[in-house]
Amino acid sequence: MKQFCTFYLGDLMLGVDVLEVQEVILYQDMTQVPLAHDSIKGLINLRGQIVTAIDLRERLNLPPSTSEEEQKNIVIQSGEEAVSLLVDEIGDVIEPSEDDFEDPPETIPEAAKEMIEGVYKLDKRLLLVLNSERTINITSDTSSNWLQTAAS
Repeated sequence: MKQFCTFYLGDLMLGVDVLEVQEVILYQDMTQVPLAHDSIKGLINLRGQIVTAIDLRERLNLPPSTSEEEQKNIVIQSGEEAVSLLVDEIGDVIEPSEDDFEDPPETIPEAAKEMIEGVYKLDKRLLLVLNSERTINITSDTSSNWLQTAAS
């Protein structure tokens, strides 16, 4: 049985494998990164460790948060480094039945399809399961073109 750390972006309930979660923390002041991808909100200092903060709303092409200071950080471990996902609210750790797992619905927007591994049907709602590696792997044709141009 898999366990998921759940969180919310508006009415959407999302989750990541609990084994990937380093910690959950309240909003932290951030240092902006010039010329970074729009999804990268900034860098936070987590007890001496520099952590990249990704705006999950921006990453999933959702409307911006109404109050950035109320956002929470889900810090996940990716290889040797930690990355923070900015979310609206923190949920619970849940252990859904594997029988309730399904592939992502066709109605999920293209931008989110690569990041959503599947869904669990829960009582009265769906849990969208994020693939954390794909979610934090931010590539941008614009930024890579800019870098190639700058390097020439």
